[in-house]
Amino acid sequence: MFTENLVHGLALIGIVIVLASLLSGVIDRSGLPQVGIFLILGVLVGPTGLGIVNLRLDSPALQVIATLALVLVLFSDAIAVDMRDVRQHRGLGALVLGPGTLIPAAIIGAAGHVLLGLTPLESAIIGAALASTDPVLLRNLLRRPSLPTTARMALRLESGMNDVVLLPIVVLAILLVQSGGTVDTMEFGQHAIGLFLLGPGLGAFVGFTAITLLEQVRSRAGVRRDYESLYALGVAFTAFAAAEAVGGSGFLAAFAAGLMVAALDVELCDCFLDYGQATAEMFLLFTFVAFGGWLIWTGLEVISVPALIFAVIALAARTAVLLPVLARSGLAARDRRLIAWFGPRGLSSLLLVLLPVFAGMPGSVHLFQITSLVVLLSVLLHGTAIALFLRKDVGPGEKLETDAGPPAKSAPAPEAVMVPERITIDEMRRLQESGEQVIIADVRTDRTWNPDQVMAQGAVRLPPDDAVRRARQLGLDHHGTVVLYCT
Repeated sequence: MFTENLVHGLALIGIVIVLASLLSGVIDRSGLPQVGIFLILGVLVGPTGLGIVNLRLDSPALQVIATLALVLVLFSDAIAVDMRDVRQHRGLGALVLGPGTLIPAAIIGAAGHVLLGLTPLESAIIGAALASTDPVLLRNLLRRPSLPTTARMALRLESGMNDVVLLPIVVLAILLVQSGGTVDTMEFGQHAIGLFLLGPGLGAFVGFTAITLLEQVRSRAGVRRDYESLYALGVAFTAFAAAEAVGGSGFLAAFAAGLMVAALDVELCDCFLDYGQATAEMFLLFTFVAFGGWLIWTGLEVISVPALIFAVIALAARTAVLLPVLARSGLAARDRRLIAWFGPRGLSSLLLVLLPVFAGMPGSVHLFQITSLVVLLSVLLHGTAIALFLRKDVGPGEKLETDAGPPAKSAPAPEAVMVPERITIDEMRRLQESGEQVIIADVRTDRTWNPDQVMAQGAVRLPPDDAVRRARQLGLDHHGTVVLYCT
């Protein structure tokens, strides 16, 4: 009744969702490199394993998967940007997105030209692709409260926005290669307008229109919070399709739509971060499994002394540039080292270098293989470093989620007090007067809490994305009544 490909595809999606869910706590607490785990899963379901995944560079399915993944990466990065942070740290942002991104791209491109014999345009493409830092690999690190605030802001801004700096380089280089290196001023101008003006302009328009429509419906009839996250994903895909339909850049349109949402509707941002980001992250992990089936391992086929030297330069260039660039930023030495070191290459690099492959550019397969080799080494090197940092972050006496035993036995709880889902201040006071242990918890998202950090008297801070670990650190009573507030 059903085709074998459909069954295999559904099986793969099911495996990814089940494993991602079951391993989420272990990965979060232990610091295990999540990407590495799903690349290995790709091997198990790939041609050398169960044979469920067998994607090639010319597979139509790969283009669909890669396109959707790049749209989700750009949109998720943009919608997670806190405009207050951008304004507050604009100098730091300018350093990491300007010289901190473009100089490493130039160094990597020059190394590719000298060591690998790449043409100048091929060098520009691989330099831009490998200058992109990967938000998927950095996700667990950026969630850790112990990461210094300045380092978190710099890494979040860089991983969230440097793709939009590097994407035009890749696209314009592809156009020049396809035109034989000769520049038709009129045609090139049309492409530039579509890339820099039409795409972002349409994306911003779609984002603004979507927010206006949502506000009208929200005020009149209300919208379920979980559906708002799906609404945000719909905005991303609509912006992409609208721009591509008129010759603009759908990728930059998706990014612009995300920025518009981040700037105008904090509630929709938080809904997406609460619900939609999990959906996006699941798809990105699915993409890693698809690459891990066979494609990324083609990077091992091009191992040679020049290729390994190039890989070392590609991984070291960003650190070598950022350390002196950040020296005059006024940051603490530890912050500078953290920012400079944690720059993994991953899915973003692979997706950018696939664009010339899909365009049929000569030599693009070799570029993909070289990029795959660097990404594999980065997953090993940076993934291990992030895991060590996260394990070091576990406080004294705090067990990892993976080896935590059963909770200690507590004294019998007093007679249960019926507490409604919503509680007034007077009702809370009556609970306290009756002897009930009442814990007041501030559960605002970081985006809402950071601007003032003012809490109710006697409240504790429980970040919604790290509430369990924080509650354990504070030793909160398991049998108490927790009163949550978020405004």
